[in-house]
Amino acid sequence: MKIALFMIMCSAISSQCLKPTQISTHNNFYDCMTSGYEQALNRTIELEAEQVNEHKIYIKFYCTPVKEMES
Repeated sequence: MKIALFMIMCSAISSQCLKPTQISTHNNFYDCMTSGYEQALNRTIELEAEQVNEHKIYIKFYCTPVKEMES
């Protein structure tokens, strides 16, 4: 069974979050979690400090099992 990484971008100013977006799939929970931290950091850097500070943006993520499609 694969583990899917979902990310959610939120604003503390508006107290709202975007819908979860599936980012990737992984073979185990550990790989998914470490990827989640890396992806969240990379996305924060891409947004740049001005935008993150202005909107008080934060990123949440979670890993969940997904069924593999049969060929």
